[in-house]
Amino acid sequence: MRVVIQRVQRGSVHIHHQPVAAIGPGLVILLGIGPEDSEAHAAYLAEKIAHLRIFEDDQGKTNRSVYETGGEALVVSQFTLYADTRRGRRPSFTDAAPPEIASPLVDRFAEFLRAQGVPTQTGQFGATMQVEIINDGPMTIWMER
Repeated sequence: MRVVIQRVQRGSVHIHHQPVAAIGPGLVILLGIGPEDSEAHAAYLAEKIAHLRIFEDDQGKTNRSVYETGGEALVVSQFTLYADTRRGRRPSFTDAAPPEIASPLVDRFAEFLRAQGVPTQTGQFGATMQVEIINDGPMTIWMER
């Protein structure tokens, strides 16, 4: 699994100009699934992200997690995180998991975040989405299992 985590003031997903999900302060999580990924990987990353101290405390230090701040999460499936650009000019996405593996794991990841006490919304797997991200900081972190 590969994730890009962005601390946001707000985030949203639209499909065909129709709102699908929206959050206030919290995290937008772009999630890529590889073919060897499992529910155990999803659970590990969800727990890690829910308690990742990337929000400021009263002294301006990054000592608080999305859970501690009462923030929300928006999970967006992003197979393009597995782009291979080593050859040619067109990225290859053969390293990404096929939809029958990736879709249920994206859902499970969101469930694991909710189980950590983080209100979580999702985009729509496989759809062409317009994702609005109002980055706060900016604070962007990349993680891989």
